[in-house]
Amino acid sequence: MHEIKHALLHALEHTVDLIPILFLAYLLMEYLEHHAGGKLNRCLQRNRNAGPLFGALLGLVPQCGFSGAAASFFAGGAISMGTLLAVFLSTSDEMLPIMISNKIPGKTILLILGLKLVTGLVVGFLVDLVVRKAHMGREREIHDFCVRERCSCEGGIFRSALRHTLQITLMIYVVTVALHLAFEFLPQEKIMAVWQVPVLSELIAALIGLVPNCAASVMITNLYVEGVMGIGPMMAGLLVNAGVGLLVLLRVNKDKWENAAIVSLLLTSGVIFGILYGAIFR
Repeated sequence: MHEIKHALLHALEHTVDLIPILFLAYLLMEYLEHHAGGKLNRCLQRNRNAGPLFGALLGLVPQCGFSGAAASFFAGGAISMGTLLAVFLSTSDEMLPIMISNKIPGKTILLILGLKLVTGLVVGFLVDLVVRKAHMGREREIHDFCVRERCSCEGGIFRSALRHTLQITLMIYVVTVALHLAFEFLPQEKIMAVWQVPVLSELIAALIGLVPNCAASVMITNLYVEGVMGIGPMMAGLLVNAGVGLLVLLRVNKDKWENAAIVSLLLTSGVIFGILYGAIFR
C-alpha cells in the first residue's frame, strides 16, 4: 500500500510540473493548425513530384491532424505513397511537447527530429522510385476530404490547447504511475533487459507505435524520458506512430492490399531504422 501511495504522489509531483510548458506547447500547435494548416496542406498537394521532401518537412510541424489529412490526400489521389510514408515517419505527435516539458536538451530533440526527417526522405523517395519503376501506381479521382479526427478549434485555440493539455497530462500521469509501480513490484533488471535486447526491443516498440492513438507516443516518449528504453527502440516506436494517420487511411482508402502494404512498409522502416540509429547513437 505504501508503494502505491508513493507512486501516485511521485507521479503527481512530476506531472503537475509539466502542465505550464505543455499548455504553451499546445497553444503554439493550435495556432499553427488554425492559421497555417490549410497552407501546409495545399503546399503538399501542389508539389507532387517532390512530395516526399515536402511531406517529411511538413510532418515535423507540430500540428495535430496533419497525418490524417495526408492519408485523405493519398486516398483521393493528390499525393503519392512515398509522400504519405514520409509524412507518417516524420510526424512526432505528442513527442515534442512532452520532451520540451521534461527539459530534454535541445540538441537531443533536434537530433531526433533530424533522424525522423532523414528516415521520411529516404523511405519516401525510395518507395516512389520503386512504385514508378514497377508501374504500380494507379490513377485516382481526386476528392476533397475534410479531416478533423482529433482537432477542433471550437471555442478558440486557448480552450482547445487547454483540453489537449489536460488529456495528455492525464495520460502522462497514468503512464508514470504504471512505470513506478512496475519498478516497485517487478525486478528492475528484467524490465530494463527487455529494452536492451537488439531487434526485439525495436520490434516491440514499433508494434506499440502502430496503435493509432496519442497514448502510444506518450508511453514511448515517457519510457525514453525515464531512461527505461534507449534511442533505438524509442525511434522505432515514434517512427511508426503516425497519430491518427493510419486510422484515417484505413477508413477512407478502400484498397485493403494497398493499406496492408503501407502498414508493412511503415513497420519495417521503423524497425530497420530503429536498429540502425540504436547502433549508431548508443
